[in-house]
Amino acid sequence: MSRFALLKVLLGPLLWLFFRPRVEGGGNVPENGPVILAGNHLTFIDSIILPLISRRQVFFIGKDEYVTGRSLKGRAMAWFFTAVGMIPVDRDGGHGGVAALMTGRRVLEEGQVFGIYPEGTRSPDGRLYRGRTGIARLTLMTGAPVVPFAMIGTDRVQPGGRGLPRIGRGRRITVRFGQPLDFSRYEGMDRDRYVLRAVTDEVMTEVMRLSGQEYVDMYATKVKAA
Repeated sequence: MSRFALLKVLLGPLLWLFFRPRVEGGGNVPENGPVILAGNHLTFIDSIILPLISRRQVFFIGKDEYVTGRSLKGRAMAWFFTAVGMIPVDRDGGHGGVAALMTGRRVLEEGQVFGIYPEGTRSPDGRLYRGRTGIARLTLMTGAPVVPFAMIGTDRVQPGGRGLPRIGRGRRITVRFGQPLDFSRYEGMDRDRYVLRAVTDEVMTEVMRLSGQEYVDMYATKVKAA
C-alpha cells in the first residue's frame, strides 16, 4: 500500500465524520490522463482536503520548509506532506517560479493530476484575487485540460490558516468541480502574454462562478504586502 493510500484509509473516515465534505461535480475530473486542477485558496487545509476527497492522487507545489525539519516533528511533517502529494520547491529563490512551473510540467507529462492555486497565495480576506499566468503556461505547454474547482467553507473550519481545524455545526466543507476547460485552440502560443492573460482570466472566471466569491482584479500578494 502506498503512503497516499494509507493516508486515505487512516484520515479519510475522520474527514467525512467531522466535516461531512460535500463533493459536487467530481465526475468532471477525468479518470485518467494529465489534468490540472485550478482553484481558490482560502486556508492551509485546502491542500489536505483536496487530495483526500479526490479519486486520483493530486500533486501540488509546497514550501520546502515543510520537509526540511530534522526533529521528530519535522520528519513526521515531511512524511505527511510528501505522502499527501506535496512536491517541495524553494519558491522564494530567484528561480522559484520557474522551478514550480517545470515541476508541474513534469507531473502532467507523466499523466498525473497537478493541483494549483492561480492566486499564488491564500486569500487575505476571503475574496478571489487575480490569477498568475503560470496556470496558462502549464496548460498550453502540456495540452492538459484545466478543471476549475472551488473550496467552500474551509475558511470557517480553519480561520486565518492557523491552528487546529474547528469542528461543529455550520462548518461543513464543499468542494465543487466545474467542467473541464480545453485551451487547445491556443496551441503553440504559450509565450504570448495576451493569450496567457486571457486563458488565466477564463479559468478565474469559472472559479469565481463556482465559489461565489467577490472578485478583485489585483494580485493577493500586493494586498498582503501593503
